[in-house]
Amino acid sequence: MPPLTDSPHTAPAPTTPTTPAGLPTADHAVAHTLLNCLLREVSAPEHQTAVDDGHLLLRLPRRGVLLRIALRRTSLLGAHRFTGPVTEQTDDGWAELDWRRLAEYTHAELSLRTGVDNEEFLAQIASSHQAVTAALAKRQTDHADGPATSANRQADHADWRTAPADWHAAPTDWQSAYVASEQSLILGHRFHPTPKARTGDPADWQSYAPETGAAFPLLLLAVREELITEESAANDATQPLDALCTDIPDGYRLLPAHPWQYQLLRDHPGLQQALDRDDIRILGTTGQPFAATASVRTLYDGDTFLKFSLNVRITNCLRKNASYELSGAVALTRLLAPALTDLATRFPGSAVLREPAYRSLALPGPDGRPDNDLLEGFGVIVREGLAQRLLPGTTPLLAAAVADEYPTSQAHLSRLLDGAGPRAALEWWTAYLGLLLPPVLAAYFDHGLVLEPHLQNVLVCVDGDGMPAQVLFRDLEGTKLVPEHHTELLASLPEHIAEPMTYDARRGWDRVVYCLLVNHIAEMLAALADLHPGTEVELWAQVRRTLQAYADRHGCPPQLAALLAGVPLPAKANLLTRWERKADREAGYVLLPSPLAEDILSGTVRTDDTTPWSAAP
Repeated sequence: MPPLTDSPHTAPAPTTPTTPAGLPTADHAVAHTLLNCLLREVSAPEHQTAVDDGHLLLRLPRRGVLLRIALRRTSLLGAHRFTGPVTEQTDDGWAELDWRRLAEYTHAELSLRTGVDNEEFLAQIASSHQAVTAALAKRQTDHADGPATSANRQADHADWRTAPADWHAAPTDWQSAYVASEQSLILGHRFHPTPKARTGDPADWQSYAPETGAAFPLLLLAVREELITEESAANDATQPLDALCTDIPDGYRLLPAHPWQYQLLRDHPGLQQALDRDDIRILGTTGQPFAATASVRTLYDGDTFLKFSLNVRITNCLRKNASYELSGAVALTRLLAPALTDLATRFPGSAVLREPAYRSLALPGPDGRPDNDLLEGFGVIVREGLAQRLLPGTTPLLAAAVADEYPTSQAHLSRLLDGAGPRAALEWWTAYLGLLLPPVLAAYFDHGLVLEPHLQNVLVCVDGDGMPAQVLFRDLEGTKLVPEHHTELLASLPEHIAEPMTYDARRGWDRVVYCLLVNHIAEMLAALADLHPGTEVELWAQVRRTLQAYADRHGCPPQLAALLAGVPLPAKANLLTRWERKADREAGYVLLPSPLAEDILSGTVRTDDTTPWSAAP
């Protein structure tokens, strides 16, 4: 085979829009995702890729195969857009390779590369394929039947569930557009090998998954007061829990439960004994349904978010609120209030959703201490609702839905821009970067606070014209502290709570750069570049200008200077992390060539509003 030594900066860009007209098949979606991971983490770092005649060539050298796929568009970051099937070079030419065979090749390459095996890997890919297949089938059925008769409409009586999803809804009627954006991610993370893998009964998944449009009532438990454990950052922080049911027996407190989680825990001996002793009573269910958001276990009733534990493995992790995460969310809400207030004051187009309370079950185990499986299993975190932070007249949309490779909802960038030309697209992009970048950088440099602004943790709030007006950050589980900025704060916490909420400065910066630039900005930029091919260089140039403006105002810290100089960008190695069965916190990074380097961007030529920008040769 010839050497493959392509540079991602040299491939020509198309000149017509490359946003796909329809969704891929499940077979192609799974194959494309695997190929994305192989390209980023395995073949490109070993110089085993090239772009040739509108195709990506990718070699798995240890397995001894050469793969090829057609390209819709190339990317400066190497995050190319694929189309159609993956093919394999054979003695007779190029032959189509199905997703199962590609998964087997990936398994073989990683086994030979690492010297270890992962017997779960192929089954997890198959699970992800099964979930994508079901989500695509559900979507096709819904479109055929129409919104009034689609499955999983448990909440037909709730206006915000049945109203047409439209991002330009009236200021008081934005809920349907928001929920639709949360539930539109039917293909998942395109740089994760098993983005839709999950354990559990597929029938349960269909009932409770966001991509099926799930909305359902919560199970309500009455628990004797002395068996409740909770923490609050404010006197009224548990009010959203207590308001779910006002008819509570004397001596009991209300504990809502995710119905799927209760089903998974109902055979626990301690729970059964507590029910028999009347320490716990089942009161019934809420009248108001809760919608599953993109994280699956965080539910929304149009007013408040409740983040439940769910003993289901999704992608890498069992989605359970560890005891230190329960306490940590409340501790961060309380202790970081001055920092978060400072950021909101300095950057009024941004806010962080706090998590001011949790409640759970503290049933004694055999050793007399609270049974940890039940304490963590029934733990529920209260997160602020959108109305508490949302600017008037704006519609919140999940950033991952806005930036999706495929237009799966009205939140997609192609719908927001609605045919606007390249100049308007750049104006949208400039406004968005001005909202997103400064508060994340200030959080790190001024407060030692590592936000995790990946696409699923940010809400884009748009005005009536679809222009960005605000960004909201969420999920304090991923928020970490740089220890040297918070010595006294961390010393005030028990070690088992303090230690998991810290990153050293280097790891914290890598996390910020990965989540902000690689996971978020690069993907949002890709959606724009799909609409206006030839503009990618200018879009990255605007990222650089926004970073430079921040650096000029704030003394240009060394890390930011290096970023502007074009040092490689860290990308989380999801494939290798999954292969090595590491926790997300222990994930490693691969380095990507930076599109921010000045010599890459210096050839930008800007023309009029109807002609895309393009890089000079």
